[in-house]
Amino acid sequence: MFTLNTPRPMAKSLRVLSAVLGYPDAQLRGHLPEMRELLRTEHALSGSRLSELDALMDMLWRAEALEVEADYVELFDRGRGTSLHLFEHVHGDSRERGPAMIDLGQTYEKAGLSLAEGELPDYLPAVLEFVSTQPAREARAFLGETAHILNAIFGALRHRESPYASVLGALLELAGEKAQAVKPPADEPLDESWAEPVAFDGCSSKGQAKPGQPQPVHIMRRNNATQGATS
Repeated sequence: MFTLNTPRPMAKSLRVLSAVLGYPDAQLRGHLPEMRELLRTEHALSGSRLSELDALMDMLWRAEALEVEADYVELFDRGRGTSLHLFEHVHGDSRERGPAMIDLGQTYEKAGLSLAEGELPDYLPAVLEFVSTQPAREARAFLGETAHILNAIFGALRHRESPYASVLGALLELAGEKAQAVKPPADEPLDESWAEPVAFDGCSSKGQAKPGQPQPVHIMRRNNATQGATS
């Protein structure tokens, strides 16, 4: 007789991984021993992944609070490659991102979930909270659909030698996917890409000429209505 390969329960592990990816304030760090125990009792992850997560939690537990918090901001809030907003890796700043956000938010609403104030639907910890409410088979399938994004973040974190890569590796393992540390493309920090250009340092759009360099001239023909109004 053949038996179906039923995915192991993973809801507790998903919630722990969601929490570990959050801002490492005192409250989160205070729950680390409990999180560690939940991961071990559910048996959803391999021993090697659990060891990697143990190392991350040890680092968060032992390090100075201000240092841990500053490192977190530098890692996740100031680089596109390590951003925890999934649609940043798919849509960037394009118009497609808005409708995708709406669709994902409606998915949460149908499941009876609501986002915290100011939280975006594509924020990975929020996504994992939603996935943790689904049956194991559906949860694994959902994670599998995002595997290419998870691998991109995993590669960027490994490139920075960050222990947070263990969390992405664990998520890929839960999805039944192989974690592949693909070297990320070079990108500028988000702070720089959003920064305003220096005042009077050429035109307001990045990439246009500065003073002393040739400036493109665009000649536009005025229509008759305009000519009449200005004559």
